[in-house]
This record gives sequence, structure tokens and C-alpha cells, in this order.
Amino acid sequence: MPEYQWQKSSLSGMQGDNCVEVAAHGDTVTLRESNEPGAVAATRRTAFAAFLAGVRAGRFG
Repeated sequence: MPEYQWQKSSLSGMQGDNCVEVAAHGDTVTLRESNEPGAVAATRRTAFAAFLAGVRAGRFG
């Protein structure tokens, strides 16, 4: 796995022990939970952008 520069979600709070982190590498966006750093989910940037647009539009909830 490439060396990622993880960024913590701004909505995760300041505790640092229960947050979502995101890293981009090339055409891939990778997500992980800070308390399970070995478990990651990866997707293409375009798919992630479509997912975020859906979240912002209220399609998931």
C-alpha cells in the first residue's frame, strides 16, 4: 500500500479516537476509521465525488 497522507474529517471532533480519515493517491480515494487503521475502503475519485454530492443533496437519509 502506498504511503498516504491521512486527513481527519472536520466533523469528527477533536478527540481523535473515533473519526473518519481520508487519503487521496492518484485516481483513488481511501477511507479508514481512526481506531481501525488497518481496515480501509478504496474507490475512484469520481465515485467518491458522486457519493459526496448525494450526501450533500440529502439522498441518503
